[in-house]
Amino acid sequence: MTPWKEFLRALTDPLDDHRPPLATARRRWVRALPYALVLAAVGSLLPTGIVTLTRFYGVGPSLATALAVVQSGALALGLTRPLLAWQLVAPSVLVGAVATHGAAADQPWPWPAPTLLAYLFLMVLLAVRERGRTLLAVWVVTFLGCSLSWTAFNAHFDGTSVVVAALSGAVLLLGWSLRGRGEAKRLLAEQEQISGTERARRTLLEERARIARELHDVVAHHMSVITVQADSAPYRIEGLPPAAVAEFGQIAAAARGSLAEMRRLLGVLRADGGAPDKAPQPGLADLPKLLATAGQAGVRAELAVADGVPALGPVPDAVALSAYRIVQEALANVVRHAPGATAEVRIAPADGALAVSVRNGPPPGRAAAVETSGGTGQGLVGMRERVRLLAGTLDTGPTADGGYRVSAVLPLDGTGPGPASGESTA
Repeated sequence: MTPWKEFLRALTDPLDDHRPPLATARRRWVRALPYALVLAAVGSLLPTGIVTLTRFYGVGPSLATALAVVQSGALALGLTRPLLAWQLVAPSVLVGAVATHGAAADQPWPWPAPTLLAYLFLMVLLAVRERGRTLLAVWVVTFLGCSLSWTAFNAHFDGTSVVVAALSGAVLLLGWSLRGRGEAKRLLAEQEQISGTERARRTLLEERARIARELHDVVAHHMSVITVQADSAPYRIEGLPPAAVAEFGQIAAAARGSLAEMRRLLGVLRADGGAPDKAPQPGLADLPKLLATAGQAGVRAELAVADGVPALGPVPDAVALSAYRIVQEALANVVRHAPGATAEVRIAPADGALAVSVRNGPPPGRAAAVETSGGTGQGLVGMRERVRLLAGTLDTGPTADGGYRVSAVLPLDGTGPGPASGESTA
């Protein structure tokens, strides 16, 4: 495309966005501000333009009214289609210059005051809505028109054309800069929102993979016991019929196949290529050691186990592991956000479930938090996923004395009231 065609395209091809300025503002009065300003401008420039053209320039009432209506009324159109409004105003300025040429030696020409003000107002509407190449093309046309007036008609030249060329260029440049800055801030906010969503999703996936790896160790232990018992049953139990021996063999083979599939799946989850953790997974018996570790970090934590917990019998490994991890994450949050505070960990039965509660008070004095920001929220994500895995409930939030609480109910049979509810964010 030739430069001339590109120039004409810039003057005739507006953006598809026809929203008025400040249309995305949150407050209603801010969104209504452009309409109020345009209404005030039209209400003042329309009668002023008619009076100025008829009284000071001797223009006929019909032509003066038509010029004033086009030049001031185009501002209302400029709210949504500023380039079209300029396409109407520019020829009217030329017609007005011809009609007022030589009419009054003591009046500005070819820019009467109402025409100049309406044109500059329209430049503002253009600058905040159109692309940069369109603004440049509009200013070039304005500059060429002003140059023609002070070269071809220098006998009537009074300097207003220089003022219009300079002010219109300044308004267009300033408006384009402000619009570019606003657009950059909007894109940055959108990118931050996308990044936050992706970060939360990645955190969730990482936590689920971590839980899957830990549960693999729990389930693999039971599957290994089943395999060993099925394989050794024909030797430990005398007089088994051949059908029973074959049945035990099928059970052992199915258990070994399940273990192989679990290891294959775990290999996919270990996307980071990390080595498997061969240490046994922790449980309720490891809570005293965990509290002692928190004490070394400055958190005075006490463990209270209700009398009814031993009566529950052996707690399922998945429940014990989840309870340990929930306490671990809660105490880690206390260390990070309330160093030096006291914490109470309580384990109690709750209608066929295990209730885990961690409550801490406010930090003493003016102890500075290790993390002053909100953190990544990965601790709460882990708690939420573990509770959802066991169909339990989770309740987190601040306490009345300035502390924080974490309460979870973990069904022992894996069938609870539903997914975690009552959650709050840290």
